[in-house]
Amino acid sequence: MRVPEKPLHQYPWYIRPLFWTQKRKYKQILKSGLLWARVPRLFTAVAHLYGALDRKNSPLDPVLRSLIIVRVSQINWCHFCIDLNSSVLLERAGSMEKASILENWQESELFNDKEKVALEYAEAITYTDRQVSDKLMENLR
Repeated sequence: MRVPEKPLHQYPWYIRPLFWTQKRKYKQILKSGLLWARVPRLFTAVAHLYGALDRKNSPLDPVLRSLIIVRVSQINWCHFCIDLNSSVLLERAGSMEKASILENWQESELFNDKEKVALEYAEAITYTDRQVSDKLMENLR
C-alpha cells in the first residue's frame, strides 16, 4: 500500500464500529476502509450511502441490487469492488452464472426484462457519455 496505514487507535472513535463490522463480515478490516477512514467524513458518507442503497426494505430485489452494484464496479474498473460485491452476489443468488457474463448482459438470455432495464439504467447514469432517455424512464416504471 502506498499510503501508510495508521494504527487503529488513531482513527476517530465513531469509525471503529465500522471496522468491527468489516472484521465480523469479511474476517478482516478492509484496506479500502483504512484508506477512506483517513478522511472520516468521507468514510462515514460512503458507509451511509452503501447502507441506503443496500437496505433491507429496498423496493429492489437483493439479487438485482447486487447485479447492479457489480456492473457499476466493472464500469468503474474497481477490481476490489468487483471481487467484494461478486461475493455478495454469489451469497444472494447462489450462483455466479450471471456475474460471469455481466459485462455482456445485453446479449444474454439469462437476464430477464426487469434486470435488463435496471442494468441499462445503471449504465446510463454511470457512463459520462450517456443520458437517461424518456423511453428508459418509462421502461423503469
